[in-house]
Amino acid sequence: CVRRVWCDEEIGELETDVCCLNPKYGHQGEDGLCVYCGSVPPTWSPWSPWSQCNTLCREGVRTRSRKCQGFSQSECTNYKHTLEMEPCNGTCWDPGWDTWLPWSSCSVTCGVGVRRRVKSCPSAVECSLVCSEPLEETGPCTDRSVCPVHGGWSGWSRWSDCSASCISDVIVPIRHSVRSCSRPAPSTDTLPPGNACDGPSRKEKACSELPNCPVNGHWGEWSAFSSCSVTCGAGLELSVRHCDNPAPKHNGHPCPGERQRTRVCFTNVHCPVDGVWSEWSQWGKCTYPRGKRVINCKDIVGQQDRDRRCDHLSFNGSICSGEMSNDRLCYDVHNCDVMGNWDGWEPWSLCNPTCGKSKRTRKRHCEPDFSNYSKSKRGQKVDTFFGEMLLDCADHKDGDSESQPCLNVPPCS
Repeated sequence: CVRRVWCDEEIGELETDVCCLNPKYGHQGEDGLCVYCGSVPPTWSPWSPWSQCNTLCREGVRTRSRKCQGFSQSECTNYKHTLEMEPCNGTCWDPGWDTWLPWSSCSVTCGVGVRRRVKSCPSAVECSLVCSEPLEETGPCTDRSVCPVHGGWSGWSRWSDCSASCISDVIVPIRHSVRSCSRPAPSTDTLPPGNACDGPSRKEKACSELPNCPVNGHWGEWSAFSSCSVTCGAGLELSVRHCDNPAPKHNGHPCPGERQRTRVCFTNVHCPVDGVWSEWSQWGKCTYPRGKRVINCKDIVGQQDRDRRCDHLSFNGSICSGEMSNDRLCYDVHNCDVMGNWDGWEPWSLCNPTCGKSKRTRKRHCEPDFSNYSKSKRGQKVDTFFGEMLLDCADHKDGDSESQPCLNVPPCS
């Protein structure tokens, strides 16, 4: 490959390894250079020509390269030294540029600012590709005046707690956040002074997530007393108030006290007092209704009466309605001997006393036998036997009562 003879003529399509079995041959690398396969030590190719300067204007760089030729390229001396570089000037270097124009005025009227100056592009045609606008440079400038410091806001503070713990019907609690014009504070000793911060220093928002406040009920005003409840005698006047000033809401307490009040009123007019029946008197003796015929202990129907009074009638009140007296049919059995029959025993009584020797008792009654008397007279039922009879029930060994001891009664302490 050094003599460039081995790659001048193709010998056919062969794989690189097969080609290099013959030390007389070489193969063309991916970069187009001939790669030598022989036993001759690897050697550097000549340096390529210098490239163009990488900039048309001002100072830049240019490069050249070389290739290690041979089967094992890493055996070249200093095998990594494949590229060289040196400074260069573009073809559009200073010649042809116009002179600098005067500096502009300072960008500020106080403190440190910036000033600028420019010069025109060179007239060469090829330089128009890199210099379509005038060349410009900047420099610092100062002014002796002290600049005003305009105010700047600090950050907003955290939201405050709500101004109340619940929402009332009138007020919704709020939370607020504040900031101060202190970063920086506006200057006051400059001419002109610094501007104050623009915008509010406080913001608010409603605590709408809070529960409603309980509203306790309060009474409204008492109404005027009503007219008297009666037109005569003594009555009542009424005064209803409502628990609506306000009404209780959201678990608030109801109004304490009474909803209504009364007072006695007098009409100065006597009310009519209606008559009221007294209790019936005791039944009178059972006597024969016509004449003085004796009917005691005989099957002769008599009659007995009783009466009552209409009491308390006054001031044109209504008289009692109904009868003042009545009568009934009867038999006079007072002190009469009447045969009787024993009825069934009553239930046993409770044990008495409740400790020690205790017993219980029961009784039965001798019921009179009126089978010798008629049950009706003159179309009326007669079942009234008036007076204290002398009852005579058949003798019985048990008599009209009996008793028995109560067992296992606790002893008296």
